[in-house]
Amino acid sequence: MQSILLSREEVARRAKELYENSIRQQVETEENIGKMVIIDIETGEYAVDKTGIQSAHLLRQKNPYARLFGIRIGYKVAVSFSGEMERDYR
Repeated sequence: MQSILLSREEVARRAKELYENSIRQQVETEENIGKMVIIDIETGEYAVDKTGIQSAHLLRQKNPYARLFGIRIGYKVAVSFSGEMERDYR
């Protein structure tokens, strides 16, 4: 498989576009708020779990060369060093 090099910004842009256009409506439920969704930006496949680690492993089993990006469901950032994270109410 030939790989195209993408910048971090391009990976993030593609992941956010997939999330907004097709994934958000499916995963943003009350029981998933605060969980991580991991997205394979090339296939659009995704998985959800509490920390994102199990989801990343699952997607890597399907495609070892997957380009993955994580988004915390219902929040503007995935992690915070100050301990506070702002909710994303859309």
